[in-house]
Amino acid sequence: MSIPPEVAWIVPIVLPFIIGLLVGAVIKKALKLIVLVVALVIILVATGILSVTFSNLFSAMVKVLPELFGLGQSWLNILPYSSVAFLVGVALGFLFAK
Repeated sequence: MSIPPEVAWIVPIVLPFIIGLLVGAVIKKALKLIVLVVALVIILVATGILSVTFSNLFSAMVKVLPELFGLGQSWLNILPYSSVAFLVGVALGFLFAK
């Protein structure tokens, strides 16, 4: 089964747009979760339940940040971030996601 030529030009436009919508929604949800976790950590540190020193924080960042950077590089190779339809989808997904 093949796509008719009259409709085939829509696929390269619609597919990155849909992927962009999903990525925008995921980014918004992830940012909300990060804000909540940071607020929780701040409250726990302020009440004295959790003690965080700069040396502990630095050693944890040295472990985690290279792994996050590598993961981000692999995602950049997968996503069609140079497509205008993708960027519009990310913006709309970020704005209208609940």
